[in-house]
Amino acid sequence: MSPTIESLVETLSQRGIQVPEGKRRIVGFGDSQALSAELIALMLQGTKRGTCSMLWSWEFEGEAIPAVGDIGIVVDYFDRPVMLHRITRVEIVPFNQVTAEFAASEGEGDLSLAYWRKAHWEYFLRECEQIGRTIDETMPLVCETFEVVQAWS
Repeated sequence: MSPTIESLVETLSQRGIQVPEGKRRIVGFGDSQALSAELIALMLQGTKRGTCSMLWSWEFEGEAIPAVGDIGIVVDYFDRPVMLHRITRVEIVPFNQVTAEFAASEGEGDLSLAYWRKAHWEYFLRECEQIGRTIDETMPLVCETFEVVQAWS
């Protein structure tokens, strides 16, 4: 069973970590243990400052998309909190209009737009299959930029 925001805030408070006030979210990265660990490591190194998701997935889950100022309690693949981040920018961008600058901000691979497109196409293909959608070059993505507020081990 996944943790709640309240339970994570309480757990972190008991460890002396105060979660800033504001809209709080639980945020996971990747759809496998290996990918989750890789993306979190990139965030901890400061290489990863951006992320994106399909707008269709937010709609499928019935959740509001992230907004500037939201605080993310970032959890690993096993739902253990590893850091806090704050959203600094959010844009809805079609897949085929994502810029090289944004692709590099995701910190993955060789930081190129070509790498980003290939890796994300494969990821979104898996996600589309799960939510019953057909992947498309113009599918809307929620592109977020963030800053790490606090990390711990």
